[in-house]
Amino acid sequence: MTFDDYVRVRGPALVRLARLIAGDRHLGEDLVQEVLTKAFPRWGRIVAGGRPDVYLRQMLVNAHISWRRKRSSAELVDGDTRVERADRADIGAETAARDAIWRQIRLLPTNQRVAVVLRYYEDLDDVAIAEILNCSPVTVRTHIMRGLAALRAREGSLR
Repeated sequence: MTFDDYVRVRGPALVRLARLIAGDRHLGEDLVQEVLTKAFPRWGRIVAGGRPDVYLRQMLVNAHISWRRKRSSAELVDGDTRVERADRADIGAETAARDAIWRQIRLLPTNQRVAVVLRYYEDLDDVAIAEILNCSPVTVRTHIMRGLAALRAREGSLR
């Protein structure tokens, strides 16, 4: 598969994943652009490895971690997590609930957020996530368990 073909087929999925990992649309797009720029000269070796999806996801996670390390300490995340409850009859209730969940996911620590997104959005197993995060499958399960526990605790406090 050529680089152009890969980007055409898998590029939108990489952008969606990056947006979820980063918690920001524009940053997600920038991270994908950075990753693809770095991957292009090595594309032959990446494809020869037989798992370009895993390799590029790992590059994406690493790029996000690097960005977080470099960002200005003056930049603060908005801590307001109050969510307006939509009426069941409201047509946008599902969308509002989904947005509330993603707002909560964005507040998780990086490894927990990435593990939860890779598990429940990308539908990857522990071994694949461990390879992307460069850790053991047990650590992946711990990240997911702690992330879900934090989400449940926050969800309970919003009621």
